[in-house]
This record gives sequence, C-alpha cells and structure tokens, in this order.
Amino acid sequence: MPLNIGRIAFANCTPIFTAFEQAAPSVAYQLVPGVPSALNRLLAAGEIDLCPSSSVEYVNQAGHYVILPDLSISSIGPVKSVLLFSLLPLEELDGAAIGLTGESDTSVILLKVILSRFLGFTNEYQRTWADVDEAFQHCPALLLIGDKAMKRSQGESAPYVYDLGELWYRHTGLPFVFAFWLVRRDTVLSRRGEIAQLHQTLVKAKEEAYGTYGDIARSCPESAWYGEEQLMEYWNSISYDLTPRHCEGAILFFRLGFELGLLPEPPELKFFEAG
Repeated sequence: MPLNIGRIAFANCTPIFTAFEQAAPSVAYQLVPGVPSALNRLLAAGEIDLCPSSSVEYVNQAGHYVILPDLSISSIGPVKSVLLFSLLPLEELDGAAIGLTGESDTSVILLKVILSRFLGFTNEYQRTWADVDEAFQHCPALLLIGDKAMKRSQGESAPYVYDLGELWYRHTGLPFVFAFWLVRRDTVLSRRGEIAQLHQTLVKAKEEAYGTYGDIARSCPESAWYGEEQLMEYWNSISYDLTPRHCEGAILFFRLGFELGLLPEPPELKFFEAG
C-alpha cells in the first residue's frame, strides 16, 4: 500500500514536490493535495501518513507526530506569501478588526503574536473567505496566505501590504517555521523503513530543487500568473531547511503563543530516527 503524502497546493511547495516526483517511484506514494488547514485535519484523522504541516498542528497534537529532520517550509525575512493587506498603516491598526484567512492556523497565530506581543495592540479578529475588496467593507485589514496572497500582491492590491515573515524577523532575528514535515507516530511504528527511505528522497529532492529553480519555473503552471523571474525570486525567499536556528525560532513562537493563551504548553521537538 502506498504512503499517503499531503501536498500543500501552494506555489511554495512546487520546487520540492517537483523534484520529489522526479526522484521517487510513484507506486510508493500517493499525493493528496489541499490547503494547510485541510491537510492538518487529514493528518490528524490518519487519512494521510505525512505532510508538510503547520507548525501549530505539531504543538496541538505533538503526541501523534514526529518531525522529519532537515526539512521545513520557513522564512528568514520576507516570505512574500503571508501578507496583511491594509487600508491603514500598521501603526494605526491598534483596536481595529482584522479579517483572517481560513486556510492557515499558523499564520493567524503569527499575526496575533506580532500585533499583540511585539506591537502591544488589542484587536478583534474574524475568519473570512472573502477577497480583499469584500473584506475591506467590514474591516480595514485582511490576512491572506499562499497563492491568493501572491496573486493579490500584484498590481493595485491595497494601500499597505505587510509581510509577516519580515515582521517576525525584524523583531526576533530568527527564522520562522511555517510548516514542519510531520509523520504520524503510528506510521513510523509500522513502516519505519519506508519512512527512512522517503526521508532520504525528500532531502535529496530539496537539494536538487535548490539548484533547478529556473527549470522548475519554466515548466510549472504558476509561471502563467506569477512569471518565471518572480517565481524564482519567491522561492529564493523560502528556506526548506531545518537548522538549529529554525528550531530556535519555532520554540520561541510556541512560547509566545502559549503566553498569549493561543497555544498549549510548548512540547519538546521530537524527530524521526531511522533506526
């Protein structure tokens, strides 16, 4: 039976999955596409075995998962796809209602940490699937992520646009881990050898992707709406690694979220071991 792997259906995952599909035998896995929040639910329910999953999912259910080493979806500065679109400058958003994407829990909590802990703001928040123009009828700012954020950032999107990766880095000097590669513990127990082999393939795919952004951009569908050069610039803003500094950033985020009552008590980071 093939391993079921969640694939985040955003451009940020295109390089590593393109390289992975070229390197791994298709009979060994099945890709299940979805937005982060949907894939989190599938992973928690055991309907997929592993996934680049929200760092918040790990905090919420750490007992169910282990982390694949050396892999993440992170930023070290601007990330270009987690954006707060605003009618007002950032310093005037204290007390304002903020619209929130329904596609990501990690980005939502990151925004709350930035506004509350770093800036000392008090805000109200409301989940919405509305686009920017519709949301602006009800609130002065809207958080979007992924391809929606990238598409909206092109042209006349909003008077002010703030990159949450950049704001996090400005206040902490640390990477921000949007997603770990999480594996269900029960899958590890029953299929450790397959997970070990898959992990090696994913790490090799990551390294291959880093050197072939131009080739990937020329052949991927996202280039039709974002452009090859912009895609390469975007991918170069993403870190797919998981270094001790990445982990330090994740642990700080978990602690700040806990202190604000947004996350449970931070767990220890538990990593997959091949043998």
